[in-house]
Amino acid sequence: MFKDFYALATDGSTWSVPQDFEAVFNWDYDDGRVGMMGLYAKGKEMQWDAATRIDWSQELFEDNPEGMPEESLPIHMAGCYLKMSDKEKANVRRHFQAWQLSQFMQGEQGALICAAKIVTQVPDADSKFYAATQTIDEARHVEAYKRLLTKFGVAYPMTKPLQELIDQTLRDSRWDMTYLGMQVVIEGLALAAFGQIRDYAQNPLCAQVNAYVMQDESRHVAFGRLALRDYYPTLTQKERDEREQFLLEASYLMRDRFDAVELWQNLGLPIEECATAMYESGFMEKFRNSLFTRIVPIVKDIGLWGDTIRNGYTEMGVIDYAKADVQALQDEDENIARQFDMRQRDIQRVIDRAKGSGQDGRVAAAE
Repeated sequence: MFKDFYALATDGSTWSVPQDFEAVFNWDYDDGRVGMMGLYAKGKEMQWDAATRIDWSQELFEDNPEGMPEESLPIHMAGCYLKMSDKEKANVRRHFQAWQLSQFMQGEQGALICAAKIVTQVPDADSKFYAATQTIDEARHVEAYKRLLTKFGVAYPMTKPLQELIDQTLRDSRWDMTYLGMQVVIEGLALAAFGQIRDYAQNPLCAQVNAYVMQDESRHVAFGRLALRDYYPTLTQKERDEREQFLLEASYLMRDRFDAVELWQNLGLPIEECATAMYESGFMEKFRNSLFTRIVPIVKDIGLWGDTIRNGYTEMGVIDYAKADVQALQDEDENIARQFDMRQRDIQRVIDRAKGSGQDGRVAAAE
């Protein structure tokens, strides 16, 4: 059973979050907003099966499952790590990579539940339609990461910061806060984190899984942009200020979820030394800042760009990401996923041709 893979005990087999919101029906079945209905059409067209689109016969690498650069391990320069044998270092890599993928999987289940909540709660019919396609997308992502983690043979529970943000997002009765917490913050950060593995992993399976998930996720972030960009101009300044404060707190919370304290504790490593190494790691500093590549320009685009958020992002050192072209990033996600599909087809053609040549040779020898 999958729960046997957990390196740390989970707090029971389920987690319940109390809800207090209305289920909203909409009797207007007109086509809705052009942009939203276009996104809905794209969501239907681009459905895929995790069991067949991905070649699960591919195996992970033995000493570095994802084939990530050594500097991507945040404690690679820590004294405790440098003293380890090659076998011990391989075990740390495996656990760190599994811990990170576990947070992806756990976050995707959070996104699955939030998307279902949006279907139930959002007043616009066109938003309900698109959120329904996102719900099946998120289920597929949970499946894909579960399959990948099964190959690792180890998994980790949801981190406290991620659980806290999902809890806040689900408990809030206002429909736009579900969008803000999940579609903007969690999904936006996830895209940047997925991209690190997609772009740096030498293992084809790990890179492929993240490329395909990113193709879907870029649509989900676009969904949040479309819905909130129309809604926030209708709010009072006080209401927008409240949402900016939530965004800022959520941004700090999610940035800190990568501290991996529970991982280092599980491996019996000195927490203070590992934490120091993480914050002095140039790769991790770049990674933490790059997490906001998708969030900051979207926050600006949806109209939550008052003093609170601008001062906060300036203090965090991520304000310059407001200049990023979100549409260009989304187009790149689409193109990279297509390249993985083309590569897979090319490999299959070579395999099929080789099989055909082998059969022809056997026939000729028999004659």
